[in-house]
Amino acid sequence: MPKFVLLWTDIVIQFLVLGVLWQAWRLHRSPEQWRTWRKAFATAPAMAAAIVLGLCLLVAALDSVHFRRALPTANGDAPAFSSKAESVLDLLLARQIAMREASYSRPLAYEGLTMQSVEEDGVVTRSHPRLEFGGAHLKDPATEWRPDVLRRTATGLLGGALFALAFAAVVVGLRARSHAMPFARSAAEVRHNDTDLPVRAALVTVALLALLAGPTMALMDWYHVLGTDRTGNNVLLQALKSLRTAFVIGTLATLATLPLAIVLGVLAGYFKGWVDDAIQYFYTVLSSVPNVLLIAACILMVQVFIDKHPEVFETGAERADIRLLLLCVILGVTGWASLCRLVRAETLKIRELDYVQAATAFGVGPLRIMRRHVLPNVMHLVLITTVLEFSSLILYEAVLSYVGVGVDPSMNSFGGMINLARSEMSRDPVVWWSFAAAFGFMVTLVLAANLFADGVRDAFDPRARAFRPRWSRLARRPAPVAATPVVVAAAERA
Repeated sequence: MPKFVLLWTDIVIQFLVLGVLWQAWRLHRSPEQWRTWRKAFATAPAMAAAIVLGLCLLVAALDSVHFRRALPTANGDAPAFSSKAESVLDLLLARQIAMREASYSRPLAYEGLTMQSVEEDGVVTRSHPRLEFGGAHLKDPATEWRPDVLRRTATGLLGGALFALAFAAVVVGLRARSHAMPFARSAAEVRHNDTDLPVRAALVTVALLALLAGPTMALMDWYHVLGTDRTGNNVLLQALKSLRTAFVIGTLATLATLPLAIVLGVLAGYFKGWVDDAIQYFYTVLSSVPNVLLIAACILMVQVFIDKHPEVFETGAERADIRLLLLCVILGVTGWASLCRLVRAETLKIRELDYVQAATAFGVGPLRIMRRHVLPNVMHLVLITTVLEFSSLILYEAVLSYVGVGVDPSMNSFGGMINLARSEMSRDPVVWWSFAAAFGFMVTLVLAANLFADGVRDAFDPRARAFRPRWSRLARRPAPVAATPVVVAAAERA
């Protein structure tokens, strides 16, 4: 039996998944809260972004269940386990992990990028060597490669299309059952976007993801879909495993900002006077220090402690995990000033409202007023800022890893991939696929987070809502022609 390993950052991802499920359960039991949250999914971009984020979170959750394999032992010996921690995602992608080449290879290639000296019939020639795994099943690559790639791509597209159709049929059927209507009518309403939520946008998003994932899954066991890096590792595998790092940094670093920002912001806005001045001076001084230098100094001190105490950590994954955890804490401790300003300004306004003044006149204590009246009315700002900061922290991690003070080099991250691709972009021929994969995955995740944040802001901040006309089937119907007086007189005579 394997030995399960619980890393600190695994707890973060697991709590994030449980939090999403718990919030969904609460919305199911509370129609009032659901009416507010459904506004966050009322637009097509927000719905599509939520689906993309959910898929990325699923990949991160699969990569957050770690274990160590049991090693064979003699009878009577104590059980021994491997020093390498693996995840469930590693099990699912075991074939891609084993497909390690010698060096660079282009996407879907069957030859290496770097030419080598090969001796054939006593004659030494320089040519591109065949890959050990990519396209190894081809006997005559020159003639078989293109038909094989096209055939597998077509098979993947067909599988993705069938999945999309089956998923759409299930969704339309469930909607028809819940609304007590025929299946054909439910399908027509979804097709014409005459639904309460943008179901059509959700189905289109799922279809596009299925059409993208189908060919990828059909090709990834036989080729390197996004090529390999300098050490021959699969670039697609690295990009998928980087999603977990992005979610950990975006979630944990954001949560680390909340205690200081909320507590100090409410105290400064409610008490004002010298308390407000002291807190303002504190975050003003902190904001004047360059964050990159402060974070770099803290990370270097943490790295020195890790290097001097290797006995504290059993595996390399634990050492990389504790560095990632402390990086998130440092990002949170140094990035709370902007949210603190927003909470302070909102508290200054709430403090002057009638119900707060009435509670003060009745002798209610300040702590009770802040807990019962002020804090619930600033949480919408906290929620909006939390969702918006998620994408900013992902980009910030990429910058830190690019300058060498981000996550551990042994841990996959978008910043680490971009940092390694920096030298690859200057060689000839150019190795562009590592940079392109990291950039594409990171932009997709950040764009989805920003679009979903816009939906959350529209739902929880009424002042930020913008009028968006929604075109439906009813809106496209021609307006009835008004009857003219001549027509009316003719009808009366008839």
